[in-house]
Amino acid sequence: MNFGEAIHEMKAGRNVARNGWNGKGIFIAIQFPDENSKMTSPYIFINTTGLQTENDAAPKSIVPWLASQTDMLADDWVDVGAS
Repeated sequence: MNFGEAIHEMKAGRNVARNGWNGKGIFIAIQFPDENSKMTSPYIFINTTGLQTENDAAPKSIVPWLASQTDMLADDWVDVGAS
């Protein structure tokens, strides 16, 4: 799917990733803030806690994410499950 379709999937509560990403086990999703959140608007984050790699120094975390030009123009987005 394309990036627009990926955003639609995330808004519906699904996690998405690119087949072209080097790391497996990572995804992006949308966080919708609630009354306990310090954020006031939805934002996209990347979750690398399930990253499958032989590099022990690779970060495994959840942080805000911004799309690159390559990400926005890619057609290799896939649904990887519900949040």
